[in-house]
Amino acid sequence: MRITSQAFNHMLKLNIGYMYSAASLLCAVIGAAYDVRSRRVPNFVTLPAICFGLIMHFVLGGWAELGSAAASGLLCGLIFLVFYLAGGMGAGDVKLITAVGCIAGLSIIGQLLILTSLAGGAMALGLAIYRRQFRITIFNIYTIALHHKTQGLTPHPEFNIGNARTLRLPYALAIAAGSAFCFVLKIAQR
Repeated sequence: MRITSQAFNHMLKLNIGYMYSAASLLCAVIGAAYDVRSRRVPNFVTLPAICFGLIMHFVLGGWAELGSAAASGLLCGLIFLVFYLAGGMGAGDVKLITAVGCIAGLSIIGQLLILTSLAGGAMALGLAIYRRQFRITIFNIYTIALHHKTQGLTPHPEFNIGNARTLRLPYALAIAAGSAFCFVLKIAQR
């Protein structure tokens, strides 16, 4: 059986895509483990992961891939930064999604962000139902939306990540779930 150079390049690109997706999943799972255990995602996980993602893309794809990976991490980080500024998540979550985005690359961050958001929403609703605070949570979401409509990104005085009485979800779990779904979709594309 003879493999053409075009078929070989396609197979190589698929395998590199699997590697990016698997490495981003590993990063997210490590971050989630720390978040569940200590309620924070440490810098010694996220900062080396960002560097690893940038270096990996540069080595495997050159300057264009490096730029793509940097853009991916920056886009993911900026989107999550909005939620951090509004008081809805911690800085570790922002750094983790930045790292995962740098490793995953620009080609799948749309899926990654959507699937992470869906997983986070489902987990938050599940937590509210489990704690028997579903109706209160829905009302609080409405209250927060009204607050941000008039006050911009300033954190709500009562409903923010700094208030220990509010329901809090280790959001790195949602990032890990979104990364896992992306990996499964990558495998299914084969």
